[in-house]
Amino acid sequence: MIEFLSPVPKSVVAHREILPEGVLGKQIKIHATKGDLPSLKGVALALVGIQEHRNDINYIGGVPQFEAVRKSFYQLFPGNWATSIIDLGNIEAGETVQDTYFAVRTVLSALLQKKVIPLLLGGSQDLVFPLYRAYDEVGEMVNMVNIDSRFDLGDAEKPISNVSYVGKIIVEKPYNLFNYSVLGYQSYFNPAAEITLMEKLFFDAYRLGEVTKDITSVEPIMRAADIVTLDISAIKSAEMSYHNTSPNGLDGREVCALARYAGISNRVTSFGVFEMSALDRMNSGAMLIAQVLWYFIEGVNFRIADEDFEDEAHYITYQVPVDDTVLVFKKSKKTGRWWMELPFISNVNNKLKRRTLLPCTYGDYLGATNQEIPERWWKARRKNEV
Repeated sequence: MIEFLSPVPKSVVAHREILPEGVLGKQIKIHATKGDLPSLKGVALALVGIQEHRNDINYIGGVPQFEAVRKSFYQLFPGNWATSIIDLGNIEAGETVQDTYFAVRTVLSALLQKKVIPLLLGGSQDLVFPLYRAYDEVGEMVNMVNIDSRFDLGDAEKPISNVSYVGKIIVEKPYNLFNYSVLGYQSYFNPAAEITLMEKLFFDAYRLGEVTKDITSVEPIMRAADIVTLDISAIKSAEMSYHNTSPNGLDGREVCALARYAGISNRVTSFGVFEMSALDRMNSGAMLIAQVLWYFIEGVNFRIADEDFEDEAHYITYQVPVDDTVLVFKKSKKTGRWWMELPFISNVNNKLKRRTLLPCTYGDYLGATNQEIPERWWKARRKNEV
């Protein structure tokens, strides 16, 4: 793994020295010297930059730089955290994009196998593809959540790009993607054909208005996720102070709330922020991304194990008859979070077994009492059947 990592830039190391005691920059481990990687023993989260964006459809050269985000992140004070963090530096662009993909997959696979959560700062979002492939060794199907204004499905027959990588994920073997969810999409940025395809594949898609109206409604989506990614174009331009040109999108508070939901999920094992190619100077955009990372880490530190459904003492079970179906809901006594049971189908792949309990909301339970079957229950059942 170490051969693919370059140290934290010297300008960031120097900036770290002038920071006051107690800030994150003085508390986290850093990879400051080439070939001298600090021990990962006891480390819970690892910050990694990926300096690749040649598959950006608007690529005009240059190399993504993350010094501004690192400097902003380093100067934040931690919460009451017990987790250890390391900054592993950057994965530099290889001779070809495929070389970069190989390096990303190798590094992230090693981190995942060590139970270290990668925190990624990336250029173009096609880097999610090697991130996804790093899970091949995990042995279970994964759920991916993308906070984005676009679906990024694209045409799988064409070369991969930052707006078509999901199509490659769907069609390439081994098939390890169980569900793909997009939070905050904006219809005018997406072809009608892709919206239809999302429906046909029983994927979850929440429009920007749905998310901003009640941000708590998407918490169960994060609770079921393994991979969570953020395309910063999902954030409105007024919040970013640089190249993002969309006047509509998530505001700073909302994107930080989503990051905290991702962190507090017991299942999320990687989190990445992408499309940062032009973020090369200190500004409010860099500080916002630093705070997004902060809120994710805050969530990780407040994780509570509340999914021991083998012990009935830990939850309350509710059975709700809806037409000819009896929906089973479970509520954690520890956290008050809800799940709904998807009846196990014996002929499906064993890798799907853990998907038979779906996170949900109290509102889903109330809807069932009014004879409304939750849409996510239907979608999950159909995916299990095909």
